[in-house]
Amino acid sequence: MSKITRITTQKKTHQRYNIFLTDDNKGERYGFSVDESVLIHFQLRKGMEISDSMMDAIKRSDSMYQSYTLAIRYLSFRMRTKKEIEDYLTKKEVDQAHIVSVMDKLVEEQLLNDHQFADMFVRSRINTSTKGPAIIKQELLKKGVEENIADDALKQFSYAIQYDKVKKLVEKKQQQKKTESYKKRLQKMQTFLQQKGYDKSVVQTVVQELPSAIDRNAEWDAITHHGEKLKKKHAMKRTGFELRQKITEGLYRKGFSFELIQQYLERHVDDKE
Repeated sequence: MSKITRITTQKKTHQRYNIFLTDDNKGERYGFSVDESVLIHFQLRKGMEISDSMMDAIKRSDSMYQSYTLAIRYLSFRMRTKKEIEDYLTKKEVDQAHIVSVMDKLVEEQLLNDHQFADMFVRSRINTSTKGPAIIKQELLKKGVEENIADDALKQFSYAIQYDKVKKLVEKKQQQKKTESYKKRLQKMQTFLQQKGYDKSVVQTVVQELPSAIDRNAEWDAITHHGEKLKKKHAMKRTGFELRQKITEGLYRKGFSFELIQQYLERHVDDKE
C-alpha cells in the first residue's frame, strides 16, 4: 500500500499530472503520471492510499485514454476508415486490446463509420477529380472499406454524372494538338477514359456521338508529320519500293487509311528514292 504525497502539473502538458508516492524510507518517489480525466475518475488526491492492484488499474485506464486521444487527434485532420485507425494505432505500438476498445468507443460515439466515410469520399471525388467509379472503388477498398459498402456509396455516381464527366474529358482531349490519325486518337481516347475508371458503355456512348466527319486538314497534317519522320528514319538504308513499303506499314499502324497513305506517298515519296 502506498500513499499519495504530492500531485503536480506537468510543465509541457498541463492536462497531465505527476503522482508522487511514499517510499520505504518514509520519503517520496515518483509513482506515475495520469491525464486529468483519469485523475478525476479515480478521485486521486494527496493523502489517498493506493494498493498495487488499484495502481495497475489506474495505469491501464490512463494508457487506454492516451490511445483514445491518439486516435482522436488522428481523426481531427479528416474522417478515417476503421482500417486506417487500426493501422495507425498499430504503427504507434498501441496494445491490441486497447485498439479494439478504442475503435468500439469511436464507433459508439459515431466518430468512426465506414458508410459515412465512403459516401463522403465518393462525393468528394465526384466534385474535385476526373476519376471514374472503378478507380474510386479501388481507392475505397485499399482504405479497408468493404466492397458492399463501396458499391452502395458509388450509387451516387450515376450514369448521368459519368456521361457529363466523360463528355467534358473528350472535349478537352479534342482541343489538344492533333498529331495522330483520327482512328488512333479515338482508340487512345477510349483507353484513357476506361483507365480513368469510367464504365465502358458510357465511354462508347460518348465516343459514338462524336462527329463522324473527319477533319481532312488535321488528318493530312498528322499523316505528313508521321510520314516525314518515317521517311527520315528509313531513307538512309532503303529506296524505291522498299522505302515506300516501310512508310506504308508505319502509317497504317498509326491508324491512317490506305487511301490517305497513297496520297501522301504520291506527293512526298519519289518512286526512285
